[in-house]
Amino acid sequence: MPKPVKSPPASPWDSEVLLLLWLATCVSILAFLFYFKRGEVLLYGDAIAHLNIARRVFDSKTPGLLQLGTVWLPLPHLLMIPFLLSDQMWQRGVGGSIPSLIAYVLGVVGMFRLVRGTLSHGLEPDGPARIAAWTATLIFAANPNLIYMQTTAMGEALYLALFLWAVAYFSEFVRGDARALVKCGVCLVGACLTRYDGWFLAAAMAGVVVIVNFLPVNLVGAPLAGLRVPRPTLAKFALLAAIGPALWLAYNGIVYRNPLEFENGPYSAKAIERKTQGIGDAGHPGGGNLVVASLYFLKSGEVNIAENQWLQRTWVLLAVAAIAGAALTHHSRTRTGGSTTIGWLPLLFLLTPVPFYALSVAYGGVPIFVPAWWPFSHYNVRYGLQLLPAFAVGLAIFIYCAIQFAGWSRRLRAAVVALLFAVVTASYASVWYAGPQSLQEPQVNNRGRNQLEAELAIWLRKLPPDATLLMYVGDHVGALQSAGVPLKRVINEGNHRAWKQPSDSEGLWERALADPAQYADYAIASEGDVVWQAARARRLPVVVVFHTTGQAAVALYRAR
Repeated sequence: MPKPVKSPPASPWDSEVLLLLWLATCVSILAFLFYFKRGEVLLYGDAIAHLNIARRVFDSKTPGLLQLGTVWLPLPHLLMIPFLLSDQMWQRGVGGSIPSLIAYVLGVVGMFRLVRGTLSHGLEPDGPARIAAWTATLIFAANPNLIYMQTTAMGEALYLALFLWAVAYFSEFVRGDARALVKCGVCLVGACLTRYDGWFLAAAMAGVVVIVNFLPVNLVGAPLAGLRVPRPTLAKFALLAAIGPALWLAYNGIVYRNPLEFENGPYSAKAIERKTQGIGDAGHPGGGNLVVASLYFLKSGEVNIAENQWLQRTWVLLAVAAIAGAALTHHSRTRTGGSTTIGWLPLLFLLTPVPFYALSVAYGGVPIFVPAWWPFSHYNVRYGLQLLPAFAVGLAIFIYCAIQFAGWSRRLRAAVVALLFAVVTASYASVWYAGPQSLQEPQVNNRGRNQLEAELAIWLRKLPPDATLLMYVGDHVGALQSAGVPLKRVINEGNHRAWKQPSDSEGLWERALADPAQYADYAIASEGDVVWQAARARRLPVVVVFHTTGQAAVALYRAR
């Protein structure tokens, strides 16, 4: 009698995934067109800075990879460069949005693959796992704050995609696919070169794998024994997990003579916090206090999914309890080789943003302000999006458990599922009604800056097309971008040899500051910056001064 033929396992790109791919692409493009038409893809000052860091790699008086700077990690900028070769895509911000749009689509698919694979029994995904996967994916994909952020040149969408795929591949490794561990390592390289969150994630994943592989078998236990891999595979994964941070530390050490330049240099978060005024002696909330820092980060996560306070608390109870509880129950399942493992363990990695941001806020000089708490403002509220995967998966697990619970009738299960979907609908409706917090943040904080840059751009367009400018571009580079002034016509703080410490006396930037008339036709200065000081010392004639509420005055000088 012939043996029954087993059906092949579900393809990573089966019909469900392809459908999801098209749906996510439609949402991504339509959202971009909506916000682009409203002129809202370049509201963040950081988005403009990202665009111009990438642009000056090839458009500068001193082009090259050293123009990537030191604080922000390089991968988002490197991905933008091909799209910024077009002047129009640079000026209008489209070139910076494209990597985010693609990352959003891949992140949506990664969420689906993670949940469907983790909750399925055996090779073929079952009905409850599919329902849970679609639930988590829709919660993730329909989040109003993520939908807005993926239209900008910010790095949130890109990091979330790499984050989700790293956890998805780690989950596949736990379920018996040893090759997935190397794929997870590749995603960790990308995550580590996108945001510093990735360094913490890589350390957590590598720590689990390395510890399990070096502990004696009798201490590991049967479930965790499935994480043991051959030494070559372990070495390859450890190398991939470490290579991103190692490269960035080496780059900072070689170029800036300080491996931790990004952490304690003049442009670091700590340095910026020292310059910030108006908060008072207490510093930012959560500074030096891990508990308060954790609460502020958790609150930023809540406001990214709901405006109503009771809805926010409901999400926290459902999501955190579901993920932590499910991962800690030692849910065992059969692996390909017949051994068992704790298949839900990888979901715990979705909670790694909590300790990372708690430490960053408490000791890293990274403030988070939420409107409901002191100082009742918006700042870095978008960081709460890093908790969106945990919230989405948590609610999906509740639905999965409700469907699987044998003690409930079909009607009761349906009622529970309907109630949970009502929570999601009400939450997102409240966010759309009030406006996504990640959109409100730049609208509130950058209104004056954007207005000033728009006025400055009008004057820049009137200057001769071959005029050379002297300007500290860390402040108002958006005016150059809006006016279409090529950065190779601008002498700026990036035009010197960074390894010459504390300054490069022979650098173009330093020489131009010492004698602006010899190197530039015009100088653009913000009150108090080094160009302002150089222009006043040389008594350069003022062409026009711009005054905007909440912004330092900006002056246009004639150098020659």
